[in-house]
Amino acid sequence: MLDLLIENGLIIDGTGSPGFYGAVLVTGDQVAIHRGDTSGLQPARVIDATDHVVCPGFVDLHSHAGLTMLGEPHHDPKVRQGVTTELVGIDGISHAPFKTQDELHRYIWLDSGLNGYPPMPADWLTVADFIGKFDNTVAINVAYILGNSPVRIWSVGWEQRPATSAEIEDMKSVVREAMEEGAWGLSTGLDYPPGAYADTDELVALSEVSARLGGIYHTHTRASLKARGVLAPWEEALEIGRRSGIPVHLTHFRQGRQGDGSHLDYLGLVENARDEGMDVTFDCYTYPYSGTTITIGLPFWAKDGGPERLMAALQDPDDRARMKKEVARDRLENNWLTNFTQPQNKQYDGLLITDIARMRGQDPADALFDLLVEENLGISTVGLGTNAQTLPAFVSHPAGMIASDAILFGEYPNPRTYGCFPIVLAEFVRAEKHLRLPEAIRKMTSFPAQRLGLPDRGILRDGFKADIVIFNPKTVRTDATKDDPKRYPVGIDYVIVNGQVVIENGDNTGALPGRGLRRGRAST
Repeated sequence: MLDLLIENGLIIDGTGSPGFYGAVLVTGDQVAIHRGDTSGLQPARVIDATDHVVCPGFVDLHSHAGLTMLGEPHHDPKVRQGVTTELVGIDGISHAPFKTQDELHRYIWLDSGLNGYPPMPADWLTVADFIGKFDNTVAINVAYILGNSPVRIWSVGWEQRPATSAEIEDMKSVVREAMEEGAWGLSTGLDYPPGAYADTDELVALSEVSARLGGIYHTHTRASLKARGVLAPWEEALEIGRRSGIPVHLTHFRQGRQGDGSHLDYLGLVENARDEGMDVTFDCYTYPYSGTTITIGLPFWAKDGGPERLMAALQDPDDRARMKKEVARDRLENNWLTNFTQPQNKQYDGLLITDIARMRGQDPADALFDLLVEENLGISTVGLGTNAQTLPAFVSHPAGMIASDAILFGEYPNPRTYGCFPIVLAEFVRAEKHLRLPEAIRKMTSFPAQRLGLPDRGILRDGFKADIVIFNPKTVRTDATKDDPKRYPVGIDYVIVNGQVVIENGDNTGALPGRGLRRGRAST
């Protein structure tokens, strides 16, 4: 039986082709395209999409919502943007597999300022069990990529040292098992210990295993390599791709600030690699603000051993004095903090570290160190991290796609958390015309689906899954800004996930039709 008929809309199917008028039919969780008369059809429901675009649901290849979504399953900040599928486990920070609950909880604690906490207790250990947590319990589909940090914890531990040959063989087995349980590849976050302790050879060995099983290498590159040259972090990623044969995906790829090389050099690096025959792509977000856990700016030696070591260093006078000398000044001067949970600290949410220090009568570093102890490491930071002048070149580049890198907590999160995708439609397409609408939609639908390897999503095509967005191209916009970030988009009227309406007339219906998507298996 035909469950839903969407008619009178401009269908932009996600391939980059021009739109056409027709009807989208939904039966169960699948779509079909109908170009003829619809008067003889007898659907259970009709949506009139006059003056609207009908397109595939957006696929976000950089999500930090893998834990927070379990506690807030309706996922309003993202599904209201039109996101119907997200990739979690990025930046080398995935939350399976672990040998013990204690190790899992320690790891959640270490990066709680980036990924938050799940509803406790976290009661899984394997990749299969973690992916299963999303079956019909959340609003959107969730794909999982294996971070190299839990792999290293499994075989090496938390220490900053090279892996032995035996440990690398053990890590390769962990990667193979995770891929067999449904992971879509290997991710790295080479500024986040303990995964950051891996050298290039170790990452090549793990990538070879992932490549043989159809995975991709999704990387937050190693910033410390910039001492060798501005492009050195991304050159290491390409070296890993060349040596292992794995497809390379550079995440949140952009020019960090004006004068940090030329944006043409960054894009040329990708273009030259593709001309060489490498399979290289990238994603970028659409605001000039970066965002992460504030602990990223603390030295590796203070984290050598895990979160307990970092907490001890923050409270030790000698360690604090050493850290104050090593922490970058821009980490203290140009970032605002969010996600305060202690009542006495909520007044600081959204303020610059320097302003908080003045309020507390402290040196900025001392204020930060004390707050991290009080907040049990769980502070998030946002700051200018992208050259806004060259951002359109990355957003519009043929090898690039859109991904939010959104952090889902705090009173003053990065505005891209609520506006990453609609700002493409409103600003980069309609207002500034950096992109044609069909190409912009391709960058948010079929291109990321293709990059990941999703076989039946990202395109409105007969037999594909019914993940659908209906928006008004003349009115769609986001009002999310630095000073007022938690604003839902305007003009995205319907979002459908696996055939069920999740957003209706801009409101959440409460439906939870999302699924854990497993590599190598049908999206059932």
